[in-house]
Amino acid sequence: MHDDRTIVEARLRRVLAERIRPAVHGAAEPLAVARWDAPGEPVPVADGLAAAYRPAAVGDRWGPAWGTTWWKVTGRVPEAWEGRTVEAVLDLGFDRQLPGFQCEGLVYRADGAAVKALNPHNDWVRIGAPVAGGEEVELYVEAAANPILVDQRPTYEGDRRTASDEPLYRLTRVNLAVFDTEVWELVQDLEVVGSLMTQLSTGDPRRFELLRAVERCLDALDLGDVSGTATSARDALAGVLAAPANASAHRISAVGHAHIDSAWLWPLRETVRKVARTASNVVHLMDEHPEFVFAMSQAQQLAWIKEHRPEVFARVQEKVASGQFVPVGGMWVESDTNMVGGEAMARQFLYGKRFFLDEFGIETKEVWLPDSFGYTAAMPQLVKLSGADWFLTQKISWSQSNKFPHHTFWWEGIDGTRVFTHFPPIDTYNSDLGGAELAHAVRNYQEKGRGTRSLAPFGHGDGGGGPTRDMLARARRVADLEGSPRVTIERPAAFFAAAQAEYPDAPVWVGELYLELHRGTYTSQAKTKQGNRHSESLLREAELWAATAARTVPGFRYPYEDLERLWKTVLLHQFHDILPGSSIAWVHREARETYARVHAELTELVRTAQTALAGPGEQVVVFNAAPHARRGVPAGGSVVRTAPPGAPVTLAERPGGGHVLANGLLRIEVDDRGLVVSAYDLAAGREAIAPGLAGNLLQLHPDFPNMWDAWDVDHFYRHNVTDLLDVDEVTVAEATDERAVLTVSRTFGDAGSTVVQRIALRAGAKVLDIDTEVAWRETEKFLKAAFPLDVKADRSAAETQFGHVYRATHTNTSWEAAKFEICAHRWIQVEEPGWGAAITNDSTYGHDVTRTVRPDGGQTTTVRLSLLRAPRYPDPETDHGTHRLRYALAPGATVTDAVREGHRINLPERSVTGGRATAPLVTTAGDQVVVEAVKLAEDRSGDVVVRLYECAGGRATTTLTGSVPFASVAETDLLERPLDGAPSHAFTPDGALELTLRPFQILTLRLRPRG
Repeated sequence: MHDDRTIVEARLRRVLAERIRPAVHGAAEPLAVARWDAPGEPVPVADGLAAAYRPAAVGDRWGPAWGTTWWKVTGRVPEAWEGRTVEAVLDLGFDRQLPGFQCEGLVYRADGAAVKALNPHNDWVRIGAPVAGGEEVELYVEAAANPILVDQRPTYEGDRRTASDEPLYRLTRVNLAVFDTEVWELVQDLEVVGSLMTQLSTGDPRRFELLRAVERCLDALDLGDVSGTATSARDALAGVLAAPANASAHRISAVGHAHIDSAWLWPLRETVRKVARTASNVVHLMDEHPEFVFAMSQAQQLAWIKEHRPEVFARVQEKVASGQFVPVGGMWVESDTNMVGGEAMARQFLYGKRFFLDEFGIETKEVWLPDSFGYTAAMPQLVKLSGADWFLTQKISWSQSNKFPHHTFWWEGIDGTRVFTHFPPIDTYNSDLGGAELAHAVRNYQEKGRGTRSLAPFGHGDGGGGPTRDMLARARRVADLEGSPRVTIERPAAFFAAAQAEYPDAPVWVGELYLELHRGTYTSQAKTKQGNRHSESLLREAELWAATAARTVPGFRYPYEDLERLWKTVLLHQFHDILPGSSIAWVHREARETYARVHAELTELVRTAQTALAGPGEQVVVFNAAPHARRGVPAGGSVVRTAPPGAPVTLAERPGGGHVLANGLLRIEVDDRGLVVSAYDLAAGREAIAPGLAGNLLQLHPDFPNMWDAWDVDHFYRHNVTDLLDVDEVTVAEATDERAVLTVSRTFGDAGSTVVQRIALRAGAKVLDIDTEVAWRETEKFLKAAFPLDVKADRSAAETQFGHVYRATHTNTSWEAAKFEICAHRWIQVEEPGWGAAITNDSTYGHDVTRTVRPDGGQTTTVRLSLLRAPRYPDPETDHGTHRLRYALAPGATVTDAVREGHRINLPERSVTGGRATAPLVTTAGDQVVVEAVKLAEDRSGDVVVRLYECAGGRATTTLTGSVPFASVAETDLLERPLDGAPSHAFTPDGALELTLRPFQILTLRLRPRG
């Protein structure tokens, strides 16, 4: 037989596009339209409905970027349409090539009730099925003119302050139309058969069965009377659509979803509207399709609906109760997991899961993070401690270098905790359930022969409106269809339970899920990252001092409401496009403003609590919020000011130029270029800086990645580097017994950027502090600070949540080579047996560590901090301005030294006037067990909650004591509930609590005070 396959396939494409799809909405009548352009920001619905509308017409242009236009649509259903299904078709000017990322609308009735959203692939509103004829139609559309910003080009449209006033869209269609159900069903039949057919091998007979059925279908269709012949055409497909799937067919659990970034190419205020639109669509679809199940993560987004659209939230609650609308994830937002601090990660689960419990009575069991840019190795333990059992990710499919070897696996964290994890082989969290995607899932699935199941999140995200009736129609047809995987719409928990039951011995992946892409997100938008780090530190301080005051100062009130509100604000800004620096300028401008308010409010909470603790008096009382004692101040306590310990600092001229700083622990040489050419550990008799090289060397690289400017740094940036050796001035800024400070000033770059560094050595300190202020004017440049260390280290230790991870310094394999930019929190450390060094920081996350062998046979291990970038998309002026970044070199530092110094630089001493010292509310013995948080319990019982962790990676014992008597102690989960199966703990008669922790264990204790 002659092969006419391509001819039939081309025929199908054209007939579907030009004849059948247009016939879905047949007879049409125009609707009258009027408009009101809201000035400024969006207005309440009542204001939009009551506005003064003016006449408008199809073809009108509307919407400057970020503007809102309200459309009033009126008309009457023709009497002749009695008994027909009628819909309003409202096209705001959609670009059909994009599922979202553009204009959107929400339709209301005259009484203000939300009906459903309008999106590029969801532009209809059902008027009646059937209609009686003669019905009056009155609808209102709140239309958002969000600019299209997905083309990766620098643009000033990403902030209302700099965006153009030109209209972006043209109203394209506003009419009533008869919805032809049979034609629509024919479209669904042909789309499923056609898309399945093209995915089958040309050697598979099933492909040609489908081809001939398509040919018979098209032959039966009269192109001049599509409606009248649709049934006959469908009959030609009935046989092939009835053939059941093969017994071995892969099983796909389809879960409705709409991935909505809490901010990205739109501001936070627009996300509030996006989630309301999507939720309206979803509950509307559920009314017609009881089989439809939709999963929504991010408690913050549901909280927005509750606050701003309570009538939509009521509908969501109704559908949650019916089991169709499924809260998932258990976190406040789908946060970044690389840079979020340990305690903040715990609070993501605390506030997220508590919202779902309080509002819906649901204990979420699956952690849903499809789109974050890599996943910390601390996550499995946090998942388990939150009360969840399963983890889902998708983004690892974006890795550039190495294909991840599993789709279903046990993920083991740094402490040994394992969590059952799924990585959907469909490789998208916005599936349309089309044949190409389903076939890809089957081909891609790497557990064949052991597992048979995968999950597919389906629905248009980010303003696309979520799942559509077309997707549900596809799901029905491929539930049991030869040549296709079996698709079942079901809840995520049903998938995970079945997958784990059939594959309990799934392979194990140990350590972080490192994304081999988007490494620039560790550095972009430095002020956002700094705001996050400083807010996390201040929240620790505010809780610690407020809890201490509440338990020891009569009448002091713990600020529960303020702390919860501030925590939720910080958690929101940890969303995976805000903290990583990959959102538009508007988002980061607002983030800077928000962090300034958070900083001021938390500073006041800290001051209030410390003043209460210090009591009346005129002495200087020094508080130490760090988990380690320093300068005579106990961890978590205060003392009346005493002289700083340690030998005095000396400052001398350096032979050959420069200066020598010493304090009995370190001897630092800074040459006349302002570079650290020696950092000598006097106790160990060991030099930290590699021979002939210099530390604190600022280096400038070109930074123009192949794609995703704010997200990526590509390895080739290293091919060109400029060492900033020229110096404007080196001066002595301070020389006292307590501290010696040098000031180094430089000018660099094509745009005349400047940097002023204060290099300081303090009495009693075994670190060299470097305070760097940069006036950054560069574009597409990358600024690094290098420390070439005389250490033979095959791996680096980088702080992560509640511990650290080791990464190779060599590039033996492509997996190691791909980690050319890595994330660390407060410190990164390298060592050889017997001696090491650490670099600590107060707000930097990006680092790189490389190794070279010198001619003398020694190894230089170079640790670099990534200070600033200057990408142009999506914010064309990323990080332009002045930045203050602090970091420190710690020669001779072990891991526990690095932990201590990392806390020191992030939690500075604070002083108030008063008359008394404060004993720590709780104290632990030794450095290996770190107190991460001290707070009062969320249930307002007055119980004290203490979170501890083992920091060195080994088994540890410690003794916990309190300055107030405690009656009992219980080990809890992150939600402060008793932990099932936990060992019992009890205080000894003298008030001591003996504890043993396994490596990197997180331990949350709830202490009930006596009385």
